[in-house]
This record gives sequence, structure tokens and C-alpha cells, in this order.
Amino acid sequence: MSSVGLRGKFKGLRWAMILLIMTGSIINYLTRATLSVAAPTVLKDLHIDTQHYSWITGAFQGAIMLQPLAGYVLDSMGLKLGFAMFALAWSLINMSHGLANSWQMLAGLRAALGLAEGSANPAGMKATAEWFPAKERGIAGGLYNIGASVGSMLAPPLVVWAILTWNWQAAFVVTGSLGLVWVAAWLLLYDSPDKHKSLSAEEREYIRSGQEKHLESDGGRPSIGAILKQRNFWGIALPRFLADPTWGTLTFWLPLYLTSVRHFNLKQIALFAWLPFLAADFGCVFGGMVAATLQKHTRISLINARRSAFTLGAILMMGVAFVGVVESPYVAIALLSLAGFAHQTLSVTVITMSSDLFRRNEVATVAGMAGTFGNGGLLIFSLVVGASVTTIGYTPFFICLGVLDLVGAALLWILVRERKQA
Repeated sequence: MSSVGLRGKFKGLRWAMILLIMTGSIINYLTRATLSVAAPTVLKDLHIDTQHYSWITGAFQGAIMLQPLAGYVLDSMGLKLGFAMFALAWSLINMSHGLANSWQMLAGLRAALGLAEGSANPAGMKATAEWFPAKERGIAGGLYNIGASVGSMLAPPLVVWAILTWNWQAAFVVTGSLGLVWVAAWLLLYDSPDKHKSLSAEEREYIRSGQEKHLESDGGRPSIGAILKQRNFWGIALPRFLADPTWGTLTFWLPLYLTSVRHFNLKQIALFAWLPFLAADFGCVFGGMVAATLQKHTRISLINARRSAFTLGAILMMGVAFVGVVESPYVAIALLSLAGFAHQTLSVTVITMSSDLFRRNEVATVAGMAGTFGNGGLLIFSLVVGASVTTIGYTPFFICLGVLDLVGAALLWILVRERKQA
């Protein structure tokens, strides 16, 4: 990216904007993963059992299911101010986790955090829809979704370092303070394509000419009732309901699984627990590349290319079913890494489809509503894990994760219909 003076035009500004969104997503997922990495220490210090821990994680998931509210605020208020408000809130709430002295207080803070952090996916999808032509949205969506895996990948070494250097309370302060820095950068650098002073006329026209005319904003506020009546919404939401438990398992339960079943200590968790999220980084880009390659070299439509990429990810997800039966902990880590790669391959694909099927002024709301279903599936799965993992172990849950996405792929093919331009 080159610039012409401090206030001049930037070449490829759309990619700079998606990198800015990606950085915010990294911090979002870093803060939400802080508790899971610190969980062995926090649970021991506050005398919290796995049942209560599932309630704590459930409070977060229950609140993050209010993503439609976040999406509606972003569509109504505008992305710049709306996302800054949410990011400021989640940074301060995360830092407040260090004050928790009981599972009840921790659950309350997690609920508040979930409400604020539910804005990340709708914000990223809205930025992608505004800043990119259709042919680049898959790659752009993959880039901002890398933030989820990078943030989760950075959490184990950073949080463990903070705990070993100071204590678990300091870990929340360290990760939360990064968000405050990002908010300042966001307010300074971001604006919409229509208002950004550093966007050249050529790039603005390139973006506009590559976007579907029938998906342009109609100028009104999104109607949740109208969205719920569309089969395309359910074609996105139901696969997310089935897919998101995988991410919740990697984010909330992986450190506890490695500690209780594979007998890893805190330093070993710092060394290995980030690997599935590194693999997920590659999955974020891979899903978009699969769809783009299919479109380039075949006559397949954009929507069918997205569905094909999702199906490939679902097939690869079958490997996670064997995590509980392999003897080597390192093979188990490898299979969990495959799960991270496969999940992000399909997850990025279905998330991006909200911008392929709905108007610009509906995208954040649709992404938030679909996120509610995704987090609802994660919540149910997590509560069941917390209630029964001590009696039946983790193996049945890994097998379940290997099957759910195949059902999701079938629903994606059955329900979604490509919108044609009038």
C-alpha cells in the first residue's frame, strides 16, 4: 500500500480497512479467550467446579446471542461510532474480570462481555459488504475472520505469561488494555467508502461497479420480521447453529481437556493450545480461495461456490471424531488443529453469504441474527458438556462435532436460493 502525502489518496485502501477490522477482531477474541486459558488457575483460586464453569461460559454465550441488537445498532448508527462504542465497552469489562471473587460475579461480567463482543462479526461483515466488490468478499471475509483464530492463538502464551509474571487478574488487565489502544486507532483511521477522504475515485468506482445492484441499500432500517420470513436467512442460520459448537469447544474447553485428560501443565498449554487456532488462520483464507478458484475456473455460481467450500470443510471436520480415541496427545492436538482449519473453512464461507444474499443496510443485522443461532448452538453444547463430561468424558462430544457440519452442509444446499438481479 502506497500513499500520496499524509492526507493524500491510498492505493488499495479497502485492504487497509479490512486489516484494521481484523486487528479489532484479534483483540475481541483475545479478550474472550483470556478466561479459558486462565480457567485452571481461576477455578482453583475461586473454588469453582466444572458445572459452575459451564454456567459462566453459558452466561457469555447467552448474552452474545443478542448479536441482532448489535447488528441493528451498527446498521442504524453507522459502523464507525457504533463499533467504537462496543469495543470500548468490551475492553473495560474484560479488565474488570480481575475484580471477580465468586462464580456469580464472574458470570455477570461474562454476560456483559458477551453483549459487547457480539458486535465483532456483524461489524466485520458490514465492512466487507461496504468496502469490497462481490468477487473479493470471500477473501476479505476470510481476512477479517483470521482475527478470531489469531486472537485465540495469542491468548495461551500471553495469558500464561501474565499469570506467571504477576497473577491471573493481571492477565485480564493486559488483554483488555489492548482494546483501548485499538479504539483510538479505529476512530482516527476508519470511515465508510462514501466519506473516506483517502479513498481514490478509481478505487471507489471499482468497489461500486463490482457490487450487486439488487443488493444496494434501500435507505430504510432493516426489518427483523421481514428477514425472518426469508428462507435464505434460515439457510445461513441453521448451519451456523450446527457449526459453532466446534469453535466454542476449542475456545472454552480445550485448556481444561488438555489439563484433565491429557495431563498437560500450564507451560505445556502455552506451548500447544494455540496450534488449532494457527491452523484456523489458514482455514479462514482457504475457504475464500476455494470459492474464488471454483468461480474462476468453472461456470459455477457464487452461491454454489460458497456451498462447495462449506461442504469441503464439513468433510474435513470428520477428523475431530477421533480425538478422544487416539492414545498420543500430540496426535490429538493434530486432529484438533485439523478441526480448527476445517471449521474456519466452512464458517467463513457461511458468514460471508449474508453479504451475498441481503441488502447492504441489512447485512449487519442478518449477520447478528445468524450469529444468535450460532451462539445458541454453542451455548447448548457447552452446557451439556459441563453437565455430563465428568461422567461420560469428552469422546462422545468430539464424535458429535464430526457429524454436525455434514448436516449443516445438507441444509445449506436445500434452503439457500440465489437472489437474481431484476
